[in-house]
Amino acid sequence: MGLSRERKQEYFEKMEGLLDDYSKIFIVHCDNVGSKQFQQIRIALRGKAVVLMGKNTMMRKVLNAYLAKNPGHPYEMLLPKVLGNVGFVFTNEDLADVRELIEANRVPAPARVGATAPIDVIVPPGPTDCDPGQTNFFQTLQIATKIVKGRIEITNPVNLLRKGDRVGNSEAVLLQKLHINPFDYGLVITDVYDNGSMFDVKVLDLTDADLSCKFGEALNAMSSLCLEVNYPTLASVPHCVANAFKCLVAIAVETEYTFEKAQPFKDYLEKNPPAPKEAEA
Repeated sequence: MGLSRERKQEYFEKMEGLLDDYSKIFIVHCDNVGSKQFQQIRIALRGKAVVLMGKNTMMRKVLNAYLAKNPGHPYEMLLPKVLGNVGFVFTNEDLADVRELIEANRVPAPARVGATAPIDVIVPPGPTDCDPGQTNFFQTLQIATKIVKGRIEITNPVNLLRKGDRVGNSEAVLLQKLHINPFDYGLVITDVYDNGSMFDVKVLDLTDADLSCKFGEALNAMSSLCLEVNYPTLASVPHCVANAFKCLVAIAVETEYTFEKAQPFKDYLEKNPPAPKEAEA
C-alpha cells in the first residue's frame, strides 16, 4: 500500500527543507541494510547528519520541483544519481568525519545463497569443528584436509569466492559450518556533493600531504614547459633568474670580470683549483 497524500506532502516538504538547509550530501546505496541497522546509523549520525531514503520517483519529483523554483541550481547533478536503492545523507559537518561514522556502522552477515560476493572470500587453514564423517563434503569442494585429534583440519588457504561471484549452496553451507560471516553490510557511499561540486568518495582519502605533492608535481611540469618554450611565468621566472646567475658566475670564473655574488666562487676555486684532466689515450 502506497503512502497517503498527506504523508507524501510531508515527505516533499521535509526533503525540500533539507535541500535548503544543507550544502553537503552523500549519495549512498543501502542494499541488504535492515531497519534496525538504519536506526543505529541514524543514532550515530544524530546532530551531525540526516539520512533520507525514499522512492526514486518521489525523490526525483522533489528535485525537479526544487530546480523549477531555482533554475540552474547545482542540485541538478543529483538527478542522474537517483537510481536503484539509493538515499541521501545531508550534512554541514566535515565530510571525512561523517563518512567515518557512516562506514563504522557496518554489521557482519553470513553468505546467503544467490547473493553476490562484495569481496574476495578466503577460508584460512586450520582446525574446524567438523567431524571426520564430513570429509566427503570437503572433497567435493576440492579442499585439502587432514584429520587431527578427531576433527577435520584445512591444510591450505582456500580461495572460495571472488568479488562479483554468486554464492552457491555449497559455499554458503561451508561458511556456515565454519562459523564464518564473510560479508558486512551498511550504507555504501558512491558520490559526494559539496557546495555545487560532485566527486567520487575516493577524493576524501586525499590528505594535505597528497595535495601538496600533486601541486608540487604540477608546478614542476609547468616550470619545465615554460622554460622549454621560453615563456616567462611566476613558476618559471625563479628558475630563469637562477640559470642566468649560473651563467654569469661561469663567465666570471673564466675571466677577470667579477661581481659581488660571484667572488666567493672565484675565491674558492683559487684556493682549491680543479685537478688537471688526464691526457686522452
